[in-house]
Amino acid sequence: MRPNILAPSILSADFTHLGEEIAACETAGADWIHIDVMDGHFVPNLTMGPLVIEACRRATTLPLDVHLMIEKPENLLEAFASAGASRLTVHVETCPHLHRTLQQIKSLGVKAGVTLNPGTHTMTIEPVLHMVDLVLVMTVNPGFGAQSFLPEMLSKIADVRAMLDEIDSEAWLEVDGGVSEQTIPGLLAAGTDAFVAGNSVFKHPQGASAGVQALRRKIGR
Repeated sequence: MRPNILAPSILSADFTHLGEEIAACETAGADWIHIDVMDGHFVPNLTMGPLVIEACRRATTLPLDVHLMIEKPENLLEAFASAGASRLTVHVETCPHLHRTLQQIKSLGVKAGVTLNPGTHTMTIEPVLHMVDLVLVMTVNPGFGAQSFLPEMLSKIADVRAMLDEIDSEAWLEVDGGVSEQTIPGLLAAGTDAFVAGNSVFKHPQGASAGVQALRRKIGR
């Protein structure tokens, strides 16, 4: 059985000390670094682009888990891959030619993921499950950090887990939104094996290292 993954989301980090924050997470036992890219169109926020991915790549040897919450992601895939992304995850809602977009990601030598918003049915990703290395289920509506976990997503996560198991997929089942010491047990029970956490890591009273360690104890190896 492979280990569960913890991916701190730098959306909640202190960007005046970003390299130090990432290093603290790596030392404390994080597995990936999660980077949320938002365009101010698909989601109501504007965040980081390829230059930040390049900076993160210089700051760590951990895989960079890049979540593209943007319209027309196919136009920027090469830039993000060149910047150092280890995996690129796109939203089913923004990709009318989803097969082609996933093929494009893989052609760049990067692992490919697909994301579902809370209001999007699981069946929309069934045709591409055999192609992906990761399925990300949003457990909040994307666009901002520090949102409350949507408990009704637990049944959706379980449905995706069953879909992946049915085809013997080795894709990671990742969740993002409201991941904390309190929500992790339910997420584990539903079949999650990769956990994105922002505030629970970077806003921990004792700092990012303590945040990673606290979540790692809940997630296990």
